[in-house]
Amino acid sequence: MSRVKVLIVDDSLTVRQALSEILASDPEIQVVATAGDAMTAADRIKEQTPDVITLDIEMPHMDGLTFLHMIMTLKPIPVVICSSQVSRATNSVLALEYGAVDIIAKPQVSVRTFFEESRIMICDTVKAAARAKLRVIGCTPPHRQVDVERPSPPIVRARPELPVCSTPGEKVIVVGASTGGTDALKVFLRQMPPDAPGILVVQHMPENFTRGFAERLDGLCAVHVKEAENSDRVEPGLALIAPGNQHMLLKRGVGGYFAEVRTGPLVSRHRPSVDVLFKSAARYAGANAIGVIMTGMGDDGAVGMREMKEAGAFNVAQDEATCAVFGMPNEAIKHGGVDVVLPLDDIARKVLDKV
Repeated sequence: MSRVKVLIVDDSLTVRQALSEILASDPEIQVVATAGDAMTAADRIKEQTPDVITLDIEMPHMDGLTFLHMIMTLKPIPVVICSSQVSRATNSVLALEYGAVDIIAKPQVSVRTFFEESRIMICDTVKAAARAKLRVIGCTPPHRQVDVERPSPPIVRARPELPVCSTPGEKVIVVGASTGGTDALKVFLRQMPPDAPGILVVQHMPENFTRGFAERLDGLCAVHVKEAENSDRVEPGLALIAPGNQHMLLKRGVGGYFAEVRTGPLVSRHRPSVDVLFKSAARYAGANAIGVIMTGMGDDGAVGMREMKEAGAFNVAQDEATCAVFGMPNEAIKHGGVDVVLPLDDIARKVLDKV
């Protein structure tokens, strides 16, 4: 297969050089051009259409969201947002809604260990983006400026009386997703009723971006959605999103299930890792667990889902037609851990049937 051609767009020369070095280290990737602003980037695209664009949001003259909208409406190309961890994460999450495929954090070149882990995740993300199916984006431009924070108004949740926490005999739902998963999770979680079993989610996303993602979902869903904190109770009507750069496990204690959030090495090339969550669900929930594997490149979650099935869990995989990248579900199917393969719109209904 030919190498993935990448255009790097960032107003920082240091970042452009660091990203060029990282991407050039992968023999499957070729950096064909760099640009310090959107206008230069537009010229580079005319000269040689890249397979993937890495794009900063905060740039002079034309911000990244506006440029992203222009790309996706005039000449759709897979875009990966490359954002600083100190930038407003909400804008990066909005970029996913405007058509970006994924988010990566700008590399911290001064930290050797971080740089190596960053290299692995950045290269994998760019290669996944090159294979992703692009969503059709409407022609309406973004309605907000990059420097303005306007959180979506929360929906009104009419909840029935619920127990204060789950009990060990209750069902628990564990979900894993990567490239394209932000859209898939939105569809899935919006179909969950306010009394749905407790839900734990691993979405491959950098540190400091998962909180904005969780807050965005919380304003759209009947269940409450939050970024997980260590020792959070797994409660009916609550979905916990694993924090970026930390693993999340399901544990069981005297009062029921709870989430354990901790650091550790990359597992299946990721942190957080779907395998880590799924293996903990196999151990502590067994037949009371329901697993869902969604769109994403690679095989994270495949081994863990097989262990869940062996422990008696019921598992669902998203089908190829509705996946942005049919990597993780396909690997889970090959490993024998999947009970049923369904289109995205049908997954929530099947999960609720098993509750």
